[in-house]
Amino acid sequence: MPSADSGTEDTLDLTLPPDFLALFAARDDLPRPATPGPRSPHSAAGSALVGDIAGWATADTPAGHFRLAPVDAERDIALVSAWMNDPSVAAFWELAGAPAVTARHLAAQLGGDGRSVPCLGLLDGTPMSYWEVYRADLDPLARCYPARPQDTGVHLLIGGAADRGRGLGGTLIRAVADLVLDHRPGCVRVVAEPDLRNTPSVAAFLAAGFRLSAEAEVPGKRAALMIRDRALRHLL
Repeated sequence: MPSADSGTEDTLDLTLPPDFLALFAARDDLPRPATPGPRSPHSAAGSALVGDIAGWATADTPAGHFRLAPVDAERDIALVSAWMNDPSVAAFWELAGAPAVTARHLAAQLGGDGRSVPCLGLLDGTPMSYWEVYRADLDPLARCYPARPQDTGVHLLIGGAADRGRGLGGTLIRAVADLVLDHRPGCVRVVAEPDLRNTPSVAAFLAAGFRLSAEAEVPGKRAALMIRDRALRHLL
């Protein structure tokens, strides 16, 4: 799966087993998984599974004002595809190629049930990173670790080479994790699973207040399971 500065596993092809669905049916405080069906290209952004990211606050960071903007497939495909073709990104995302490759990756999320929302990261108004905010407890990742209801995951890449290697990743990861915790009160943990080989990514998550919980075998890689706990957010 994608990792901090550069993940390969599609997060959407999960059929929930009956016992997992029964868990949701038995809990009134948890949102019901949405029934898949036709959706508009922008409907994922407002899904109750992740939240209305378009309405989330702007974060003031040491690097500038940062906010997440849900991807518009037509407007943003060229930019995101160009980032995916950067060798440092392609090594972990494996989405290099024609824009159609990236378009299919985005369409799987934008046309799904909203459990994963692709976003641009805008720093002082300039798009400079790509993010996926997703329900880790409804993701194939949940088979690889002891997931909790409402666990929320993040994937990201920093688009420009000039923005890498200077601590910006850790700053922005912390900002996005705080946005998740601020706007998703039912979420007690933000999780990530960067490739263990991607040491800059693992270091960025550690700098952002995540802890290394375990190593996990996930499809296509051995991952570092990173967790940021709500209870410790002001201590780490």
